[in-house]
Amino acid sequence: MTTGISSSDDITIKKAVREHYSKAIKVQPEKRGCNSTSCCGESSAETAAKTQQLYEDPAFSDLPEDVTEIAFGCGDPVTLASLAPGQTVLDLGSGGGIDCFLAGKKVGETGHVIGVDMTPDMIDRARANLVKIGAKNVEFRLGEIEHLPVEDATVDVVISNCVINLSTDKPQVFREMFRVLKPGGRMAVSDIVTDGEIPEEIRDSMTSWAECVAGAWDAKDYIASIHAAGFSNVKVLPVYMNEELISDTLKESSDPNAANWNAEDLQKKFFSAKITAEKN
Repeated sequence: MTTGISSSDDITIKKAVREHYSKAIKVQPEKRGCNSTSCCGESSAETAAKTQQLYEDPAFSDLPEDVTEIAFGCGDPVTLASLAPGQTVLDLGSGGGIDCFLAGKKVGETGHVIGVDMTPDMIDRARANLVKIGAKNVEFRLGEIEHLPVEDATVDVVISNCVINLSTDKPQVFREMFRVLKPGGRMAVSDIVTDGEIPEEIRDSMTSWAECVAGAWDAKDYIASIHAAGFSNVKVLPVYMNEELISDTLKESSDPNAANWNAEDLQKKFFSAKITAEKN
């Protein structure tokens, strides 16, 4: 299985994604890309409130609003991971740090959480948030999820929230996840996947790549790639987005082709998924 993306396209896409999220944390929440709750023109407080709906963990409400408004996820990987005290957790594409802070509470003082993000502005924001939160067991590292700045077999659980779909080399991401996990470790991610073909103009759109659309893989290919990396017991639970949400996202999109996309058709093709797998 190949990505079909050249090295030059890879650089172009990563640059577009990095620039998109650098700008996203500097503008009003309703203009921020991937978060499924931040495309409807809400205020900062309304965006934070809707983001909370994604999370089952009551600890989310304890986080400051100026931390939770920097949210681009599509699920709740921390609850999905069923974390325990003393574990080491790695968050791929950690953004402003929400999932890292929640994971830090779960693993406690004897545990450790590492957030990795390729966008320097995001790392700066996450580290500033870390000062506000005062979590002693959380750290943030600058790096790409295809080349994790983490040693082999040192992590108990890898989590990620609507980020792997942005990668132009997902098989490499899964191999890296497998590398850093200890034997018996596991992955628990929320991500956007597809069911069937999607419009070619979406695949070709840099804006859509940054908004977690064009980079999404078919669920069958996604699962096959996880298996190919060495994981076992792969499970996928779909969580379908409503048509109104997709319509709002298309209205907010800066892509000129968005007006030609049919929300009803896309609603059947894109969905958020809860994905787990284990390293034997």
